[in-house]
Amino acid sequence: MTLPVASPWYSREDVSPGVTMISEPHVDVLLRANLWHVRGRDHDILIDAGNGIAPLRAAFPDLLGDERTILVLTHTHVDHMGAAHEFAERWVHPIEADTLADPGRGASLLAETLDPALREMFVRAGYPPLPPVLIDALPSAGYDPAAYRLQGAPATRTLNDGEVIDLGDRQLEVMLVPGHSPGSIALWDAASGMLFAGDVVYDGPLLYDGRGMSIEDYRASFTRLRALPIEVVHAGHDPSFGRRRLHEIVDDYMARWDRLT
Repeated sequence: MTLPVASPWYSREDVSPGVTMISEPHVDVLLRANLWHVRGRDHDILIDAGNGIAPLRAAFPDLLGDERTILVLTHTHVDHMGAAHEFAERWVHPIEADTLADPGRGASLLAETLDPALREMFVRAGYPPLPPVLIDALPSAGYDPAAYRLQGAPATRTLNDGEVIDLGDRQLEVMLVPGHSPGSIALWDAASGMLFAGDVVYDGPLLYDGRGMSIEDYRASFTRLRALPIEVVHAGHDPSFGRRRLHEIVDDYMARWDRLT
């Protein structure tokens, strides 16, 4: 298969004052994560780091070109930590720190080399069949999808439940919301009603029954999120949504899990 070269590799969209979404439109929907850049008076943060298929910081020098930007990872699945090594500051929950430092060699852009248990989980969740190559273009001429690897990078700070990330004029509370992964976190901006949810909830098929996942933990996380006065959810995948849709998603999955017991 001959793939075209896509330039630029990343897209960006300003979604509200001080908040920019970055994405990789040429990555298959399964791995196409949302990255959220949040500006602050004293610091900026980037929430998650994509797949690392192409250099990230160089793509947006106005957003990511200096040391103001701190990378905060909601969790360390491949589509969220790929470019973490490009950042001097890498913050993550302690449970996820070992994977950040040493992600192993399981990541792949070739469907046939993915763990069969992962492929089965995607099918159960309702995702369409995977294409042979999980990108529909190349980031540069001569790029070899078969050579794709994750690069580890040690955490420079660990974040625990209840800590506050202070950007000067914006405060984000760290919430431990396991279920999708043991150390998944969300960031809650109470002043604006924005939740940066990572993969604990998004408006698409949720993954909750694979390795490191827990329906029991998911239930507790969903109960916690449903009680918050959330106005908008900026998630790790798919479009953002409001409180009503959040409640619909939570209630649907809670009922689904009830039927499993």
